[in-house]
Formats: sequence, structure tokens, C-alpha cells
Amino acid sequence: MKKIITLLVFASAVTLVQAQSKIGANPTKSDPEAKKILDAVSAKFKSFKAPQATFTYKVENGDGKVLSSKTGSVVMKGNKYKVNLNGQEIFSNGNTVWTYDKNANEVTVTSVDAGANSVTPQKLFTNFYDKDFYYKLNGTSKQGGHTVQEIELTPVDKSRPFHKVYVWVDKGNNTIYSTTVLEKNGNRYTYTVTKLNPNASVSDASFVFDKSKYPGVEVIDLR
Repeated sequence: MKKIITLLVFASAVTLVQAQSKIGANPTKSDPEAKKILDAVSAKFKSFKAPQATFTYKVENGDGKVLSSKTGSVVMKGNKYKVNLNGQEIFSNGNTVWTYDKNANEVTVTSVDAGANSVTPQKLFTNFYDKDFYYKLNGTSKQGGHTVQEIELTPVDKSRPFHKVYVWVDKGNNTIYSTTVLEKNGNRYTYTVTKLNPNASVSDASFVFDKSKYPGVEVIDLR
């Protein structure tokens, strides 16, 4: 589950959506210049019909040693989504969520929770940081041939397992280039977008787990 939540944090940063930040709640900790950048990212995202991204995923310990490096993908369409990462696939058609573990060849089925405290990509996409983070602009730099603007996010809730999230926005096209999540235990998770298709051709069936394509799969239905 931790891996899923970390991935969704990344997904929200990749497509980072409505920047309706509540700066008035703590004006000393939220930066209006950062808000302008996030607003621009929001406007860009709103024009995407079916955003699809591939990315690299790197885990490092507190000493900077690389513990693992993987590739993954995420695609959304309306309230539907599918993510792939490290032997795990997550499907949702907006009503049901299927979490498939390749190593165990089992899928866990749950209903989408519409409650205020539920964690879904759609909620992360629409209010990822507006009430959960303070943020500021740290400046502009070059990364991988891109001119990027670094935004530092600090969680309002100090009980979170991470204490910082850094987001690098590609200044040229107002999209997320890279994101790093810093955990309190010293580990850091870095996601870098390698390809972004704003209008992928994807059918609604792609967001539903098809048991016939996974021979012998064990179904754990928790609905």
C-alpha cells in the first residue's frame, strides 16, 4: 500500500492540477510566485483529454546510494486511471479499483471510496497541495537539457512519513519534469518524466481488470 500511495503522490505531481491554494491560511509559508507557476501547470493540464506518462523511478538511501531504479507508466481519462510500476498494476473505472500483484498473481478488488478522507488520483489531482502543503519557489536551474523551476512543498501535517516534496516544472511547457519525495527515515524517491502524451488513445476497457488475461489469478474481493 505504501508503494501505491507514493506512486499516487508522483502521479499528482506529474499532472498537478488545480492550483487553488489557500495562501491566506498561512501567508508566511506559501509563496505567491510558486502559485503562479502551479496555476500555469493547472491550466495546461486542463487541456489534456487523456494524459499518459512514462517515467523513471529511483530510490536512494540517506547516503545517496541507489537502492533500486525502475520504469513505470500512468494514464488517466476522466475519473478513470491505470498505473504500472514494478510488477504492480492498478486499474480503476471510477467505481471499482483492482490492484494486481504480479509476483503473487493475485488481484485485490475494492470499491472507490467517495469519502472525504479517501485517497484517489482524482482527489490528488484536484487538491494535492492546496490544503496539505505549504510551498515556495526555490529558483531556476537546468536538468537534462530542460530549464526547470524548483518548488519546495512542506506538509502541513507533521505526522506524514515524508517531510519534503520537491517538484521541478519545465519552464518551457508548464509541465512537471521531475519530483522527489523525502521520507523522514532518510530515503528519497525520485520520479522523472521521460515521455508525456496529453491526449492518448485509450479505451474505457483499459481501466477494467480483465481476469481472462491473467490465467490462474487469485481474486480477493473486499467490496
